[in-house]
Amino acid sequence: MFGLRFMKAEPNIYVMQHKRGRVVRAGEGLSFFYYAPVTSLVAVPLASVDVPFIFKEVTADFQEISVQGQVAYRVIDPGKLARLLNFTLAANNQSYVSEDPNKLPQRVINQIQVLMRAELQKLTLKQALKEARALVAAVREGLVGSELVAQLGIEVLALSVLAMKPNPETARALEAEMREQLLREADEAIYTRRNAAVEQERAIKENELNTEIAVESKKRQIRETKIEADRVVQEKRQTMQQEGLLGDIVLEEKKRALVDLTAQNKKIEADVQAYGLNAALEVFRNMDPKILQTLAGVGMDPARLIAGAFMNLAENAEKIGNLNIAPDLLQDLLNAVPSRVQA
Repeated sequence: MFGLRFMKAEPNIYVMQHKRGRVVRAGEGLSFFYYAPVTSLVAVPLASVDVPFIFKEVTADFQEISVQGQVAYRVIDPGKLARLLNFTLAANNQSYVSEDPNKLPQRVINQIQVLMRAELQKLTLKQALKEARALVAAVREGLVGSELVAQLGIEVLALSVLAMKPNPETARALEAEMREQLLREADEAIYTRRNAAVEQERAIKENELNTEIAVESKKRQIRETKIEADRVVQEKRQTMQQEGLLGDIVLEEKKRALVDLTAQNKKIEADVQAYGLNAALEVFRNMDPKILQTLAGVGMDPARLIAGAFMNLAENAEKIGNLNIAPDLLQDLLNAVPSRVQA
């Protein structure tokens, strides 16, 4: 009514009221009445904005690469932004009178593309694909320090690169190359594993041979020790035998000396006995044999005496004419013989 209207802004909307060429009211989330014929309203959103992007660039080795990502930013200086871009509201307070608000995301994307192109021209395709994180960090750092971003009065909150892809033909070539590399690495791994197995087997065989050598060496030492022990025992036995022989020799020498001494003693005894007999015989040597025979018969058995008498008769048989012997005498002699034999 009569051009009087009411403005109610959201808390994340920065509103500036221009009247007669100057700002009469500015702030976030304002609510006020204004006179529309002489008032212009500028509304700058302060909320963060997520803007996706996708573009193609060329790497240092002239390979095309597609970069897909997202950037998040927010307005921190709405006055600067309002001076560069037209954020004036239309009469309905719902839309803008120009397309400038829609140009802000594209300007940010253009700046990202410029920085990304500068970084990609330093890298080959393989390096770009391998070093995506470092590439994003460099672009974000350049975006934060960009003069355009500072002039727009915005703050970059985050920069994410979701995908970096070469063209399909290059991707297939890289896949084939990588596949061949993986196959070579697999072959090398198999060769390394087999070589390691061979080395392990060789080490096991060497250990077994070393063990056998050590065992044989120990056996040889044992045999040598046994031989040495047997030799020492044999030497001891020979020494003992020699000592026994020496002892036997000494004993035999002593026996021989004893025998000699015994023989000498017996010879002396015999000499003494012979001397005694000679001395005794000297007494009987000059005596009459008949006297000696008579003396010998003293105490002799009568049968022996009779036998001696018969012997004398037999010796002097040529001198005897007739000899009569009584049967009783012979019977007595025969009876006496068995009793003496038994005795």
